[in-house]
Amino acid sequence: MKEEKILIVDDDLHMRIFMSTLFKTSGLNVIASKDGNEGIAEAKKNAPSLIVLDLMMPRKGGIKMYQQLKTDENLKNIPVVILSGVNTKTFFHSLNLLGAGTKEPLPEPDAYMEKPPNPEELLGTVQAFLKKRKTADPEP
Repeated sequence: MKEEKILIVDDDLHMRIFMSTLFKTSGLNVIASKDGNEGIAEAKKNAPSLIVLDLMMPRKGGIKMYQQLKTDENLKNIPVVILSGVNTKTFFHSLNLLGAGTKEPLPEPDAYMEKPPNPEELLGTVQAFLKKRKTADPEP
């Protein structure tokens, strides 16, 4: 059975600890990064099952990381849950602007949640995507 790995990308140490604890106590393996540069490197190195991504971070922020994920042939199919203090409407407006004038607009994230997250809702969302992914890619 493939080991489920969740990549958390958030510059807030307290959020990384909160999410790591939430996912680890539910039996998931966690990789944590503090910005988009580290997040992309970890995604390429570890091929996570799902990414939980903050938007507002120093260095490479979440919107740029999301754009890089969704335009990389090896990473574009990894489900992404955006978890941010940026309200939903603002994010989707930014996403539309990034896709303006391009051949293919960026796809919407698999889920979008505003901070602070409800722990049960966040865990339920992550587990639902992992279950969906597992049934779509059954192992031999």
